[in-house]
Parts: sequence; structure tokens; C-alpha cells
Amino acid sequence: MTASQHDQETLHSYLQLDAPARRARFADFVGALKAVSQQEDPDAARGWAARAVSPLLDYSSLMKLRRYVSGANAGADGATNAGTNTGRVVRLAILGGPTTIQLRQLIELFLAHEGIAAEIYEAEYGLFRQEILTPGSGLDQFGPEIVFVATGARDLTRVPPLEADTTAVEQFAETELSDWLQLWETARSRWNATLIQNNFDIPFDRILGHYTLRHPAARENYLARLNRSLAEAAPAFVVMHDLNSLAAEAGAAGWFDPRFYHEFKMPCGAECLPGYAHSVVSQLRAMLGRSKKVLALDLDNTLWGGVVGDLGPGGIKFGQGSGEGEAFLAFQRYAKELSQRGIVLAVCSKNDPEKAREPFEKRADMVLRLGDISAFVANWNNKADNLRTIADQLELGLDSIVFVDDNPAERALVRRFVPQVAVPDLPEDPSGYIAAVARHRYFETTSFTQEDSARARYYFENTRRKELAAGAPDLESFLASLHMKMKVEPINDLNIERSTQLVNKSNQFNLTTRRYTLSEVRGLVENSEWQTRTFSLRDELGDNGLISVILLRKQADALAIDTWIMSCRVLQRGVEQFARNELVDLCRAAGCNRLLGTYLPTAKNGLVADHYAKLGFSPAGSDGASTFWELDVAAAAMLPHFIERDESRA
Repeated sequence: MTASQHDQETLHSYLQLDAPARRARFADFVGALKAVSQQEDPDAARGWAARAVSPLLDYSSLMKLRRYVSGANAGADGATNAGTNTGRVVRLAILGGPTTIQLRQLIELFLAHEGIAAEIYEAEYGLFRQEILTPGSGLDQFGPEIVFVATGARDLTRVPPLEADTTAVEQFAETELSDWLQLWETARSRWNATLIQNNFDIPFDRILGHYTLRHPAARENYLARLNRSLAEAAPAFVVMHDLNSLAAEAGAAGWFDPRFYHEFKMPCGAECLPGYAHSVVSQLRAMLGRSKKVLALDLDNTLWGGVVGDLGPGGIKFGQGSGEGEAFLAFQRYAKELSQRGIVLAVCSKNDPEKAREPFEKRADMVLRLGDISAFVANWNNKADNLRTIADQLELGLDSIVFVDDNPAERALVRRFVPQVAVPDLPEDPSGYIAAVARHRYFETTSFTQEDSARARYYFENTRRKELAAGAPDLESFLASLHMKMKVEPINDLNIERSTQLVNKSNQFNLTTRRYTLSEVRGLVENSEWQTRTFSLRDELGDNGLISVILLRKQADALAIDTWIMSCRVLQRGVEQFARNELVDLCRAAGCNRLLGTYLPTAKNGLVADHYAKLGFSPAGSDGASTFWELDVAAAAMLPHFIERDESRA
């Protein structure tokens, strides 16, 4: 084995291990990074280092990795670059009450791990209000898309004296809240920015002790009141970041260690910074539609104790009566609750398929039922291949999946051969499974819609549709039997959050892969030059919810399609043809002669390479990156489909 091959194997071996085993090999990993950086393309070392970034690493280790994840090169006016250099670049501003240098460095590192390209503006210490309120400030010149307001309890301007009564405390709180609301609205009006706003971390050194709970002017009581008020008053363009819960999770003694603030004005203890930065990036990831969508679960010793093939459904350890059984019960409840908020559940198990289903079918105390599982893959194939099968069945990317398995060998195999899949460590004790998954914040969200709560049902019903399609004599008969109905409407206050979700999460059926924040979508809706359309589909088997969004802009005598997004679960059901006909009617109503389309190829949207050609558009040129398409709406015939327009739900 050559030196280069040895370094590559060192890197591979490190990344496939669980965190405890990685610690002993971290120095070897960094040594191999150095060798690769010196001997090969530094970008290769950067990629390896970015993959190794984890919230389980300590501050010092992360900073060592940062030397190789060197996309953070200083630019003009305090701006830096982080993440990948391809695709959309997010313009992120970090404004702090405390100093944010170390926090910004770690945010850059976690962004690189996520493959999110960002240009970052960091304000000077303590100047967050001035940066937002002063015309011509560095922030004003930067023009942020997202503003992270990294403040804390020390940044309050109004704190009631200890002797203040309830009425006075309420007045202090109302005035303080009004100041923050004005700050947020200024940022929105100037840059149409989305804000991530910390709430206030509540110290534990209580002057009044337990009487704090009853005294309205006690600092801790006042901060708790403000946190509730902030969360309730925050408009849609403000995403609240729960700094107080983060401090509690990290531990008050470490978070509020006074040395770090007195000496360096840091927001928390150094070892709390990785968790802080990771938490912020998890919200950025959610805002950009990059949160995970699927929880793929092993069965034996993951959802229950023991091997069902040996013990039978009655012999496995699950439920009341033992600590181990109750731990598995709690983990199933956690998975069920994730499903109820929109995470798709799958099974990936080495097992006899019939025996694997028996606990779900025969045990009344099982929390998860077969109806909760959207993709059930149990066989004797390797789990890397089975995860590819699950991704194909769900029509989602491998990078949408979190795989949970009690077996470290299986975890290592998946990390090695399908590195796109997220694989958390699991402890030997099943009572630690929930924390092991939750600490990675894979499923962070910034909103919760009706479609989210119904998503598991959508995927389960889609599996049933595929079964019916397989048994139908032909596609036309199957589509006609579904009796599909489509609601068409512009983006409005009721569907704007779901529309924004779809714009940011869709990768495969996405003609241009343009992303828009909630504030940006709201701006398009309010702009008379833009037209928006949403499409919601239901049929005999259930309601698919909002499954497509199209954004169009008026250009002289044409409507140009800026964004066309569709959920892949409704492919080959005539939605494209129905939507194209709607756009032709929209064009004619707007007095336009042409409908224009753009296709920008990406690594994931090859599915729609022929989309416009199939819908009757003619080629209209190329700029080398994108192809352009045109449809003469006067001559355009309506395309056939089996979908009825649902006027009753308009």
C-alpha cells in the first residue's frame, strides 16, 4: 500500500467509526489530512475535514479541522465565505451583543459540513442595533438575506428594579418588546431579510432563591416573561432560536462560566460554543429546506429487545415490566411523534420479511404500526443497498435519510458505502437512543403546517397507489380510477409556509433550483410583476395536500417561469399536463403571447431535463449553463389528463 493509499484508508476508517472510537484516532486523521493537503489537491483535504465535523467533537478538535476547511477567507467589509462554492450562496449576517468571532468560525465550519455556501458578514462587538438602524452601515452595504441576532440577557435595555410591582414590570416588558419588534421590522423593510433571533438565556444565580417564582420583578421571572412575549409576538419572518433551552441543555455552570465573558466577552463557555453554533446552523439548514426527511429504523435491538426471528413477537423485550422494555417503548413513541410532525418512517432490517412484520401485527402494545411505516424493507441484503431501495421507493435522495441501527458494524458499513446517509451513534443502553438521535438536530423545522402533520399518511397512501397501478390493465385506466381533483390558487397567508417549504426542499422536480426565504416569497406575492400558483391534489385514496408551486414573472409580452416545483410522489399522474394548461390560461388572461421556461441542470434534477419538450415548448437557446424554452400560447392546444379542477375548494 502506497503512502497515499494509506492516508485514504486512514480517512475512510476514521469516518466510519462511532465517536468514542474516533477520539483515539483523531490525531491520525489530522495527520492524514495534512498529508493529503500537501500531496494532492487541498480541496480533497477540505472535503474530508468537512465530513468529519460533528457536534460531538470538542472545541479544540473542531478548530483543528477548521484549518483544512479553509473556505472562510476574509473579504471586504467584514464578509467571509463559507461552505461550498457551487449553487446558491446565502448572504448571512451575524450581529452580536457579545463577541461572535469564535461562534462565527464554528458556524462556518458546520455550514461547510452541510455543504451550504454562505457569504458571511460579522458585525463588530456589541453594535447589532447600530448596524440595523444606521443607513449606510456595513450591514446596509452588505444587504443580508438572513440576519442572525446573536444576543442574550445582557443585551436588554430595560430591566425593572427589584421593588417594581406587577404593573410596572408589565410596562417594562411591553417597552422592551416594542424595541425588538421595531428592530425586526427595520431589517425586513430594508433588506426583506429573514431573522434568526435568540431569546434570553436565564442565569441560575437567583438573588431571591425559590421566591423568584412568585416575585414579578425578579430578573429570572422577568426574562421568562420576555421569552414568552418574544415567541408570541414574533412575525413570520422572525425565526426564534431558543438560547435559553440551549443553555439548560449545555449545563448552567459551563454556559454561564463568567471567565469567558469577563475576559473575552464570549457568549458562553468555550466548550458550549460547538453546540451553540450547531444549533444555529440546524435552523439555517431548516430555513433552506435541508433538514432530514426520513427516519430509517432497524428492528431487532433497535425498536425492541432481542431477535424476533428467534424469540417470536411474544418473546421480544418491549413495553411495561422492565426498564429495557420501557426504553424501547419510549423510543417508539419518539419515532411516532416525529411521524406525526411530518418525518417519514422506514424500516431497514436484516430479517425474514414476514417475521419482521409480526410484532406490528400481533402485539397490541406496539406504538408503531405498519400504517406508520412508509417503506418497509426487510431482507438479507446489505443495508447500504436497502437504504438505496428505500430512497427509490420514497423518491427522495439518500441525503434525506437518517439511519438508526444498534449494530456498530452496520453503522460503519452504511457510513462507508452511502456517506450521504446520516448515521448517529447509539449507546448500548436503549434508554439513550432518543438523546443520541436528538442531539444532532436532524429534523429541525421553522414551521409546522397541515401538510407536515399529514406527510406520513401521504407516503403510505402513495404506496397503496403504486400497488393499484401495478394491478391495473394500463396507466390510463388506473389514472381514471383515481378520480383526481386539483385545487388551484395563488400563494396566500394560508399556504405561504407550505409553499416556501416546497420551494426550498424540492431538488429532483425543480427546473431551476432557485430558493426563496419566507420573506422573499411574501415579497413576490406582493409584487404586481409576479404571478404565483399552488396546486393541491386529492383522489379516491386520500388528500395529497399542496404538491406543486409555480412562480412566474411578467416580461414584456411573456410570462417567464422562474420556479416550477413539484413533489415527486405525484409523478406520472398528469399533474404536469394539468399545470401547463393552467399556465396557458393564465398567460392568455394576462394578455401575454408567450410562456417562457428555463432549465438549469443540477446533480439532482436530471428527472426534468425533458420537461418543457414533453409539454410542447420549443427550444429558445442556451447560455451554456441553462437551456431556454418558449411556448406560443395562442397556438397551444390543451394537453390531455385525468384531473378535474376542484372549484369547490377554490
